[in-house]
Amino acid sequence: MKNHTYRLSAATLTAAMIIGAAGCASGAKAPETTAASTTEAPAESAAETSSESVSDASGAAESTAAHKDGAIRLAGLKGPTSIGMVKLLDDAEAGKSLNSYEFLMAASADEITPKFLQGELDIIAAPINLGSVLYNKSEGKVQMAAVNTLGVTYIVESGDSKELKTWADLKGETIMATGKGSVPEYSLTYLLKENGLDPEKDVTIDWKSEPTEVVASMKENGKGIAMLPQPFVTVAKTQISDLKTVFNMTEEWDKLGTDSRLITAGLFVRRDFAENHAKELADFLSEYQASTEYANANPADASKLVETYGIVKAPIAEKAIPECNIVTITGEDMKKAASGFLNVLSELNPKAVGGKVPADDFYYAAQ
Repeated sequence: MKNHTYRLSAATLTAAMIIGAAGCASGAKAPETTAASTTEAPAESAAETSSESVSDASGAAESTAAHKDGAIRLAGLKGPTSIGMVKLLDDAEAGKSLNSYEFLMAASADEITPKFLQGELDIIAAPINLGSVLYNKSEGKVQMAAVNTLGVTYIVESGDSKELKTWADLKGETIMATGKGSVPEYSLTYLLKENGLDPEKDVTIDWKSEPTEVVASMKENGKGIAMLPQPFVTVAKTQISDLKTVFNMTEEWDKLGTDSRLITAGLFVRRDFAENHAKELADFLSEYQASTEYANANPADASKLVETYGIVKAPIAEKAIPECNIVTITGEDMKKAASGFLNVLSELNPKAVGGKVPADDFYYAAQ
């Protein structure tokens, strides 16, 4: 498999293709990134992390002097979590960005977590509960800078399955799903309960190892009900002609009228970087917001960049972007939405957030 190294700066771009695996580079040399396939599982299903699975990296390193050329070292996961970043990266390549960037694209959180904790990365786009886990593990040396992706999971059905109009219609049904023991399971459990259903008695949840297995089962049986994430909903609709979306789980969560939002991922920054590079971080967040707005307003053009950066093929990305709930939520709005969601996760399983809900100082610029 080919690995791509992206060196992105406001003035120049040095791109090198490296064959095989190599260790993380330091200093001015860029980290590596693995080329994405069109079937790579997105962050919320492939990279949910509990406190036991975070590698011991001996705490977050104080490494504010590591950037000899001033480049901000970014990392993201393949899938919706990183789609909002592609215009920013393209602008950096063209010399239009305020900051210089080194960018690593990873297939799983395990690739970026040790580097982040050891101070080899400054900002990462990652699942929200991973950010909470890292905050607790590092004793507060990690902060959340923004919510960057709301929920990307949907309830879909195909064939002669019972026509679903309300959550009550799910009673007695089997729901195929992925993400057992992680945010997808907790969000499904919460929504079922809040809509008057007992997840243990009223429905059967058939847990699969990956979304492609769900799609294959629906095709083989000619019918079915499933919880799928984007972009797999879009992929599945190209293979199952009568597949239809029943519930947008983000919208269903919002209908509950709570202080929380259904959140897939956020932007997380090392506290020492935030304290010592406040202007650079502010510029990044401004440019990131412009990048997400561009993706949402121009899915056809943005999808080409999504493919360029190895996330997913452009035809799939163009259809999926409007359903990926890509956002930039900062400050008090971020704190309100994220803290409420983390409280829900903690009540369902404290290990999902690293043992406890983070204190207020977890939220950058919202303290």
